[in-house]
Amino acid sequence: MTDYLTGFGNHFASEAVVGALPVGRNSPQRVPFGLYTEQLSGTAFTAPRAENRRSWLYRLRPTASHSPYLPYQGGPLLRSAPFDELPPTPNRLRWDPLPLPDGATDFVDGLTSYGGNGDVAIGVGIGIHLYAATISMERRAFQNADGELLIVPQQGGMTIVTELGRLDVAPLQIALIPRGLRFRIDVLGPSRGYVCENYGLPFRLPDLGPIGANALANPRDFETPMASFEDKDEPWEIVQKFQGRLWTTMIDHSPFDVVAWHGNLAPCRYDLTRFNTINTVSFDHPDPSIFTVLTSPSEHPGTANCDFVIFPPRWMVAEDTFRPPWFHRNVMSEFMGLIEGAYDAKEGGFAPGGASLHNQMAGHGPDQASYDKAIAATLQPHKIEGTMAFMFESRWVIRPTRWASETPLCQLDYDDCWSGFEKAKLT
Repeated sequence: MTDYLTGFGNHFASEAVVGALPVGRNSPQRVPFGLYTEQLSGTAFTAPRAENRRSWLYRLRPTASHSPYLPYQGGPLLRSAPFDELPPTPNRLRWDPLPLPDGATDFVDGLTSYGGNGDVAIGVGIGIHLYAATISMERRAFQNADGELLIVPQQGGMTIVTELGRLDVAPLQIALIPRGLRFRIDVLGPSRGYVCENYGLPFRLPDLGPIGANALANPRDFETPMASFEDKDEPWEIVQKFQGRLWTTMIDHSPFDVVAWHGNLAPCRYDLTRFNTINTVSFDHPDPSIFTVLTSPSEHPGTANCDFVIFPPRWMVAEDTFRPPWFHRNVMSEFMGLIEGAYDAKEGGFAPGGASLHNQMAGHGPDQASYDKAIAATLQPHKIEGTMAFMFESRWVIRPTRWASETPLCQLDYDDCWSGFEKAKLT
């Protein structure tokens, strides 16, 4: 069983060998046990203290020891912003679940890009990917220089081995991997899920405003691994994503050789079932922003580079209220996924492992079956159970990749779910 340090964005200190962590200074002349000092910075050195994220690592060998990177020949369906293969579309899109590979495929080779926005070169926007894997990453590690990774498993558990420790992550949990941190994923059987690649400001907890000091995702429920390390002298491949392309190099030892570390840039996991949902107790369905777990801010306050929003089990008690989300058009763009169960605004077609995209100002809302059920329901308190949907919501239009636009998984009849609504009768 893995031990964890609790809290979000905390300054942690952890050592796998007693005495390995220097005391009173970050880079002493002689590090205990002859370890090498290395700083990993997730923000600029001069970022304000409240925004600055960095950790000090004490390892068996420096990461600078490697041969030149060469272009990686795998990952044919992985893309990065700008997503300009096709013109952006105003059409609403929905996809069937991504099938599991027939052959042996690990997390890196199982990544498939659905779209995104912004520009990886200037550090704004997001990339949205799904993964499907059947095997663990054997003697290979992945490092993403382009952004941090928010991993949302939908099927199959995994162990994420990072330079700073191990995370056990199952469906209904998420993992947040900092930009540049090396990791490998060991899957526990066939696995599938979603990945948000955040090029912008790091994810953080949203401000609570009038809600007060508590609720939504509580900081104490985020878990960061304690230091652990591998001392293995054997060939390892390092696959790096840099400016949208994959590169590879070889080293002669395990990259997971950090014996001790301290700082506030670290991977973490979070159990979505611990989210403290806030809802109405009078009338009207609240805005979905009330379900925000994490946010990556933009330069415009209140308008996110990306919000990670969930729709968990919850009580619905509103009076004289249409209880599913109402029809709406939005300045934000919404990419949705489903981990388990059914989404209360879609009776069919939106399956666990599937996805949908409603871009900026695209009209959307409940389908015909969900609407008919909602207006006829007896308005008593009831609990929505056995479901977990989520949304990557961004201020910029999400541009689908060519693959996402042309794959047979794309449901060409998606618009039909809104085709049966009758004209309102004024008399």
